[in-house]
Amino acid sequence: MLRFARWIAFTALALVISWGLIGVAGLSPGATGQVVEHRGDLLSRLWPEHWWKSDIPDPDKKQNGSAPVAPPKDPDAAQAPVSPLPWANDPRFQRALQENGTPVLMAAYKATLPDPIQNERYNIALAADMLAGTVVQPGEVFSQNRCVGPYTQARGFRAGPTYSGGRITTTTGGGVCKIASLLYNVAVLSNVEIVERHPHSLTVPYVPPGQDATVSYGTYDFRFRNNTGGPILIWAKNTGDTLYMAFYGQKKPPRVRWHHETLRDIQTWTEYHYNPTLPTGSQRVVMPGQAGIVVRSWITIETAKGEIIRKDLGVDSYDPSPRIVEKGPRA
Repeated sequence: MLRFARWIAFTALALVISWGLIGVAGLSPGATGQVVEHRGDLLSRLWPEHWWKSDIPDPDKKQNGSAPVAPPKDPDAAQAPVSPLPWANDPRFQRALQENGTPVLMAAYKATLPDPIQNERYNIALAADMLAGTVVQPGEVFSQNRCVGPYTQARGFRAGPTYSGGRITTTTGGGVCKIASLLYNVAVLSNVEIVERHPHSLTVPYVPPGQDATVSYGTYDFRFRNNTGGPILIWAKNTGDTLYMAFYGQKKPPRVRWHHETLRDIQTWTEYHYNPTLPTGSQRVVMPGQAGIVVRSWITIETAKGEIIRKDLGVDSYDPSPRIVEKGPRA
């Protein structure tokens, strides 16, 4: 009887877990409806400077039980223009604006990479220099791999960090995914058509989950189509640990805003490895580990007539990675 009761309890638990997983996996990336902001605790802790409150009032949400939530007085305060741009007085940039007839700043984005390792900063700066001055003609599809790749020693790239199998490893050109991530953000804010984008397997420290992009020559690419009716000039520059990127064209795009909803937090864990070279009774953290997350992303586009259009960008799932601790011989 006790064995039967345990079997019933185990079966019920399995059904509950399966139901929960199906609920996450079965969320439709193309779902539409009322925009609702869910500011997850994990996201707000790791990327507080990137998060901003929705300025779209929810008629069903009340404040102090009396009135609907109103839009903030300054809806753009949390996504202020990127200024100044480090190339503003560059003669080559000024000449490119005139030659291509792209006088209008469409969108700009910047991100700071905390604690770059190996040749990460070098590879990012090299790729940014290769990208600066690229012109995408009307109807043309831009490809990062075609423009900047292949990421080889012959093209000047060095060994840098990259994600592989849930861990950080080293490959030639490691770090160029930051170029892809900023291209994705500027392309979205410019309201051009995204043709191909792939998220990282783990979260990255320089953009929020759902706003990153990864590339791997011959496998993963970042591509967008210029549907603006005029040429687009791309400019980029890495200064210190900060990468700047912007698109220039012939007309200003509509106002575009990012939104995210945390669907699930995935906890990390600790792995202990024996290291006989460590002092007796000591231990050392080799990798801090990081949590995983499942996040839904969408944007809202405000037309010239003041209409709000929602565009869903899908659901991204980021794996956790373990905290790895080495332990020396026992005392």
